[in-house]
Amino acid sequence: MHTEVNSESPFGGPSVPKCRAAGLLGRDSELDTITGLFRAALDGRAVSAVVVGEFGMGKSSVLTAAGELAEAAGFTVAIATASRLETHLSGGVGRQLIEELTHTPADPGSPRPRTPHAAEILPDHPPRTEREQTEALDAFFHTVRHAAEQGPVFLGIDNIHLADPWSMRCLAYIRHRVEHLPVMVVLTSLIGQLQTGEVALLEMSGCTPATIRLRGLRTRHVAEFLRVSLGRFAEECRKVTGGNPFLLGALRRRLVPGMDLDTAGSAMIGEVLRVRMHEYTAAPKMLEAVAILGEDANFDLLAQLAGVDEITALEAIDTMVRVHLLTNSHRPALTYRFVRNSVLADMPLATRAVTQSRAARLLHDAGATPERVGAHLLEATAVRIPWAVDVLRLAARHSVVEGDPELSVRFLSRALEERLSERKRMAILLQLAHAEFHCDPDSAPARVREAIDHIDDRETAAFVATAMILSLCCGPDARLAINSAGQFAARLDAGGPDAVWPLLCMTYLAEAGSRLGPPPDFRDFEQQWAPLNDPAAQQSRSGLLALDTVRSGTSSANAVRHFGEALSGEQPELFEQPYFFTLATAALADEPALTDKLCQVLDTERLPWDFHVPKGALATLARGIALQAGGDLVRASVHYESLVRQFDERGVTSHCPVAVLCAARLIETSVDLGRHDVANALLDKIDFVATQALFTHNYLLYARGRLRAATGEPELGYQDLRGCGRRLEHHGMRFPGFAPWRAHAARTALALGRTDAATRLAEEDLDAAERWGAPRIRGYALTTAGLVRDDGVGEEAERLLTKAVDVLGGSTAKLALAEALTELGVLQARHGQAEKAIGTLRLAARSSKHCGARPLARRAAEALRDARTSLTTAKDNEHGLTKQEYRVALMASQGLTNREIAEALHLTRRTVELHLSGAYRKLGITGRTELTSALGRSQRVDAD
Repeated sequence: MHTEVNSESPFGGPSVPKCRAAGLLGRDSELDTITGLFRAALDGRAVSAVVVGEFGMGKSSVLTAAGELAEAAGFTVAIATASRLETHLSGGVGRQLIEELTHTPADPGSPRPRTPHAAEILPDHPPRTEREQTEALDAFFHTVRHAAEQGPVFLGIDNIHLADPWSMRCLAYIRHRVEHLPVMVVLTSLIGQLQTGEVALLEMSGCTPATIRLRGLRTRHVAEFLRVSLGRFAEECRKVTGGNPFLLGALRRRLVPGMDLDTAGSAMIGEVLRVRMHEYTAAPKMLEAVAILGEDANFDLLAQLAGVDEITALEAIDTMVRVHLLTNSHRPALTYRFVRNSVLADMPLATRAVTQSRAARLLHDAGATPERVGAHLLEATAVRIPWAVDVLRLAARHSVVEGDPELSVRFLSRALEERLSERKRMAILLQLAHAEFHCDPDSAPARVREAIDHIDDRETAAFVATAMILSLCCGPDARLAINSAGQFAARLDAGGPDAVWPLLCMTYLAEAGSRLGPPPDFRDFEQQWAPLNDPAAQQSRSGLLALDTVRSGTSSANAVRHFGEALSGEQPELFEQPYFFTLATAALADEPALTDKLCQVLDTERLPWDFHVPKGALATLARGIALQAGGDLVRASVHYESLVRQFDERGVTSHCPVAVLCAARLIETSVDLGRHDVANALLDKIDFVATQALFTHNYLLYARGRLRAATGEPELGYQDLRGCGRRLEHHGMRFPGFAPWRAHAARTALALGRTDAATRLAEEDLDAAERWGAPRIRGYALTTAGLVRDDGVGEEAERLLTKAVDVLGGSTAKLALAEALTELGVLQARHGQAEKAIGTLRLAARSSKHCGARPLARRAAEALRDARTSLTTAKDNEHGLTKQEYRVALMASQGLTNREIAEALHLTRRTVELHLSGAYRKLGITGRTELTSALGRSQRVDAD
């Protein structure tokens, strides 16, 4: 039904003419409820209904349409409208009803006899005496009864909550006196409106009125009213207005193609609400405070911003919640986004800006995040807020982390509006260059040049450019940082090496870490050292010397000495650089004292330069690497897992070098722990393509190779390990302890039957380890060499493994020691030294279990059981052959080839060869041609 009616003004004033009013769209069920009551009234029984809804929901329109339907059904219709401005006028609503009843003919064209004028029945002032009151009430009742005797009567009162007290008494007076008359009463009321007069709503409507709650229009009705297509836009319009017809009308007047509904509002609506709320104490101020704070609103901040005490604030909130202007929640908010925007639009620009700045300060003092404080600072334009600059810069930093560089640009552009020193302006411009680089790469160089123009202090400029190098650590970001640093260095070069050295140092490290090929020539930097006398410069010089020593793999002692000198002062920036950190932690993992010092240097209160890295992450990762090197796998994995979760939350696990290193370390540790599912799940989340440009990608490749070799994919694992090795060699990395790829490639090649390749890799690894000299790395290389040099006799292999145990026994590398003990024990058992093997394997099982290395502990335990069984069998065998050696020797004596024996016993040919070699040695023979007689001789001795 689309009747030509008037739609309601939300503050109870004059109705606003509407063509095909929005208030009737989608109101068929409500009107059906009202018309369903007509039959009872026509049958001579009084009925009533109450229509409730929030501001602007179309209560007046529904009442008017219901009156027209009632008139069409034969009712005499009298509708009165209460107004906020007429509440004090006694009998105002009652007189409107009387005038309608006394001047409306019962039948069209048939005049009604004269009845008293409304003023005669209800005077302008309330009756004073009891007699006057009774006469006035009776007169009102007789007027209604007289009309009802002529035919059914429809009495409608719009905005009953605004009616004057005397009119309310009149309605209450007649309610029970017309129960057997054809009278229908329909009242409309604002939802949640508290009755403050002497007459209750139920006294006017009866005890059991039909209550009709008006709700927002559905999307299809919104689309019809706004004349837009039914779809996502119509649904968004319904969402921002709640489907409220009055708000939709205001929105329609402003609707334009491509409109941003998030900011849509109407100053007229804001004014209406502000005026309407004036009758409630402090409500207008609280309304503005809720609009200003938005999602940051809480009770304490609202009261402070509005400048009222808590009791007054609570009363205002309670009122606005009851009338559905605010949501009923612990954190008050305006019910509809359009209403919030309208309240803000009604505020003068200067008032709004100052209030936004006050809100920002309150949030800042309450410990809100920089992003939330910054959101208010963006609205506080043309207001000088000196303290806001650092907050805006932090907010911009976080926005880039969250993948919203456009918001970062807004924060930094707002920061540039403040009065800034040249130093701070230069720093902000560089930060802005980075944010714009993600939005519009072509604009970033211009920002860098603009920043260079603001250099007024060489030391500060070098510091700011160095900070940029440390902040932008990967991919295109790193290239932007390196190029910018080059421009700064060229400008600062005239100030001498002391001015430019820190920047050159960080640029060199960034260059070295951002490419997989050979790093820049280190000799270019050596030439800069002679004139440097500054202690900080000497520290960085020692750090670069340590790094060069690590990369050349020449001397662990020299590298440790240089690192110690670099850690002698408080200069954490060098160790925060990802490339430097990655190699430094690998080299210092076996030096507990220096590792502790490194963690102290890294564990600062300030945020890391690299915005990808959480605070404290570098110290946590350094401790995890040291724990892993020492064999404390469980604690190391806890450190790594906590960091990976934080990197995942920031979405940078595949992009930040530190995050990639942490993930790779966790994969490797999970392999040693036997948690292959954890390692595979983590590997599945990493984008290998995105990590290709990172130096730490090499370690990730190494970790994947180890995982594949351990989970039944030795060929793929071997390829990964060799690929890691080729990249490191191409990079000039000769340090064997960064990623011991040769050792694991040699073991994987051995499992694949590629003995020559395994031997070559093991020899290269041992040479590199001996050159480096650190016990853990030497011991691990000796273990690998022992595995590949088992020639059947086992003397050379046992010598190497025994040496590995001796070297590792004096180190902190418990896991490497457990592995060496396991391999030595297995070798001893295989060569008939069961008693020695049992002692060795007992230590291996205990040590590997202590490390948490379940696969290794399981292998040691199985070998220990076999050794004990072998010892028992050997006591019954003159030649001490193990059970497996005897079976293999017996099958060989019967003419089976090594391949046939391997297939029959499900062994590798290499294992068959080892068992045969052991049998030859114990039987005192040189080959299989002597096996038959040797075994026969043994059996005859046993028989005797």
